[in-house]
Amino acid sequence: MNDLYQGFTSSPIGKQLTKMLGLPQPTKLDRYAEGAPLVDGTVAVGGRGRLAESLAGVLDSLGIAAVAQTVGDDTFKGLVFDATGLTSSDQLVELRDFFTPLLRRLDRCPRVVVIGTPPELAQGEERVAQRALEGFTRSLGKEIGRGGTVQLVYVAEGAEGAVHSTLAFLLSPKSAYVSGQVIRIGAHGSKDAGEVGDWLRPLEGRVALVTGASRGIGEQIARVLHRDGATVVGVDVPQAASELQAVMKEIDGDHLVLDITAKDAPHRIARHLKEKHGGVDVVVHNAGITRDKKLANMAEDRFEQVISVNLTAPERITRHLLDEKVVNDNGSIVGVASIAGIAGNVGQTNYAASKAGVIGLVDSLADELDRGITINAVAPGFIITQMTAAVPFATREVGQRLNAMAQGGLPVDVAEAIAWYASPGSTAVNGNVVRVCGQMMLGA
Repeated sequence: MNDLYQGFTSSPIGKQLTKMLGLPQPTKLDRYAEGAPLVDGTVAVGGRGRLAESLAGVLDSLGIAAVAQTVGDDTFKGLVFDATGLTSSDQLVELRDFFTPLLRRLDRCPRVVVIGTPPELAQGEERVAQRALEGFTRSLGKEIGRGGTVQLVYVAEGAEGAVHSTLAFLLSPKSAYVSGQVIRIGAHGSKDAGEVGDWLRPLEGRVALVTGASRGIGEQIARVLHRDGATVVGVDVPQAASELQAVMKEIDGDHLVLDITAKDAPHRIARHLKEKHGGVDVVVHNAGITRDKKLANMAEDRFEQVISVNLTAPERITRHLLDEKVVNDNGSIVGVASIAGIAGNVGQTNYAASKAGVIGLVDSLADELDRGITINAVAPGFIITQMTAAVPFATREVGQRLNAMAQGGLPVDVAEAIAWYASPGSTAVNGNVVRVCGQMMLGA
């Protein structure tokens, strides 16, 4: 599953040829290695607003070196700008004043974060200025290059102390394939963060359920959650039982073999989690299928199967686990949606409907949940898996290049985003849909 084009562009001849022809030159992305520091370098902070005075301390608590003084010729691994103090459109020039002198001093694979106030919670001129931040960050994400990422984090008033887990994720290599995203903290439900004892193992002592855990993205989700300290309960269909058991054995997890669309599946899952683990802290709805055909040629069973597996089953399981209080206090529910559910895709009306429905599930429950439980979703773009490796070469190449990073993502990129949602430090991160797509040119 190697990216042959990226390998070619890294060679001396490839560099010269792609530059001459104006072709994409994807940077090899930094990705997190277990036990490594969150940030290998220094982060410059600036701006004025509700978080300006606390940002350096927040980063220091995460083991991230931060400086406010940016005079000189030092290079930076990241930039964080507090824009919560921008209350009118004429003040937006402060973004240029901070970023323009520093962009040429960024290291390879840099991380940029702009912090604002949710526009829907602001009034008048401030609302205008805060909404403008979205256009700024998404455009900068497509300009920054060299494997860099740019994000906008809207922090509700009163949630300033809940930014730690989100900054840890966005400033680290864990967010390698996440860019151009808008994240809200404290806009739905709790404005407080749970306690994290160890930022290298934030899920210590927690139980995580992962459906479709035997291979691909699901396997990586299970492995990353285990890396972060969780006991993983993997679920998959009988046909994948041997693979599921092998993965769970390797990560000291538990397993449950069943078809999630079965009528009794929610009950069986709930009973297993209660009897063997006393409940569950993290629920990841990853299992999914495709049955692609243009709608004019699609049989009823192809449409129904995709909706049933990708949407109806997660919805039924979620509601049963909540009704039976199997999900523990401050638990996390995460759905795996898709960029197809946002932008659409030819031949995937069934799949896109199911994945848009996952986003709808997040929207429907975000303001209803109690006991500190959160619900969020990831929306992967082109992720390199065994399934995408079977896609015709030309189609695969186009799919991988149509994003700001000019490359496909890896299953671990999706898993890292889910682990961030699952962290007890993310209890104020609720109702979000984050695209793991390298900032696709369409629908992102």
